[in-house]
Amino acid sequence: MSEKRSSFSGKLGFVLATAGSAVGLGNIWRFPYLAAQYGGGIFLLVYLVLALTFGFALMCAEIAIGRKTGLSAIGAYKKLDKRFGFVGIIASLVPIIILPYYSVIGGWIIKYLTVFISGNMASATADGFFDSFISSSSEPVGWFLIYLAITALVVLLGVEKGIEKVSKIMMPILVVLTVFIAIYSLLMPGAIEGLIYYVKPDFSKFSATTVLAAMGQLFYSMSLAMGIMITYGSYMKKDVSLEGSVKQIELFDTGIAFFAGLMVIPAVFAFSGGDETALGKGPGLMFVTLPKVFESMVGGNIIGAVFFVLVLFAALTSSISLMETVVSIFIDKFGWSRKATCIGVFIGCVALGLPSCLGYGTLSDVKLFGMAFLDFFDFTSNSVLMPIVAFLTCILVGYVIKPKAIIEEIEDGSTFKRKTLFTVIIKYVAPICIVLILVSSILDALGIAKI
Repeated sequence: MSEKRSSFSGKLGFVLATAGSAVGLGNIWRFPYLAAQYGGGIFLLVYLVLALTFGFALMCAEIAIGRKTGLSAIGAYKKLDKRFGFVGIIASLVPIIILPYYSVIGGWIIKYLTVFISGNMASATADGFFDSFISSSSEPVGWFLIYLAITALVVLLGVEKGIEKVSKIMMPILVVLTVFIAIYSLLMPGAIEGLIYYVKPDFSKFSATTVLAAMGQLFYSMSLAMGIMITYGSYMKKDVSLEGSVKQIELFDTGIAFFAGLMVIPAVFAFSGGDETALGKGPGLMFVTLPKVFESMVGGNIIGAVFFVLVLFAALTSSISLMETVVSIFIDKFGWSRKATCIGVFIGCVALGLPSCLGYGTLSDVKLFGMAFLDFFDFTSNSVLMPIVAFLTCILVGYVIKPKAIIEEIEDGSTFKRKTLFTVIIKYVAPICIVLILVSSILDALGIAKI
């Protein structure tokens, strides 16, 4: 017998849990290096405009689909139109692929946190420390299992007693820590130059790739097109304002991303003497460059520890939502108990995560299409499957069930002030933009010039 569907206690619980899902490594790690790579202030401006239009419309659509159907992705798409049932399957594959390798990175974060807490900052800043750690055949596996176990425990406790309660604790702390470190970074000698680069738009650096990069970041940062917003929407009560909740989620998500840039960009500028390339790309920024920045600060060991607590909280809120989405899929499909499903998902994640965990060590010579396991899974989920899901969602909402069906759901119990914007974005703007993102990502992976 299937369990009664869980729900959040109210608007605050829903907003904090959903914002926690959106706020993750995409905000703390990926946003700052993309902002630096694509012109600082101009990237920030483009991202803000897209978040308030493109991101707003897609998030409204997904949450409304979940609340309207009361189901996770597979069941929700099928219930709206049987021909689109396969979209739910693709959407469900995204968190199944992401959760294992995301937990591997979560394990790296716990490792660095313990290093800073124990006062061993000097070892973390030594050349080759990160490469030596991830290429180890055993240590990354242990941290990966610890991180995954913490995630599973929260999901096992349920929606209200686990996810909502933890989000109500972690999200306010995360906000306070982000603001604290941002202010500390801005007080460093030479940081103002980085601040100006970050917040002052330079329109000479504007290009189509800037727009595409910002749109791609929206998917990564706002947990779109991976079934999470649909799942959380299915736990949303009808008397909660959907449009108002989306606005607040966007405020949390974009605000944390903005302050993450304030944490990282001015500090790295000050450390490197204004060298933009020092911001790097990928794991190197968080695990190689930033520890060296902390070492150059007064009280750097404490600041570094606080930073990795912040990153751990951000990562956990996202991995919890990923696991909850996967668990919800199996509960809806097979009617299993939450306990049995959590245990099964945990075991499956261990099996799928080990190749990524060992991909820089024991399995370093094994490649998938020329990529390490972790990189391949990241590309497949974020650059291929998510744009496909988002495009098909726009087609379903815009031309099959029609925007009116979603608008009526949003207006159930509250007004929808931006319904005209929603309709235009979903029907005309978003589909074109998403196709461009998909084509650009594939061309880039193939080594061909981007659009």
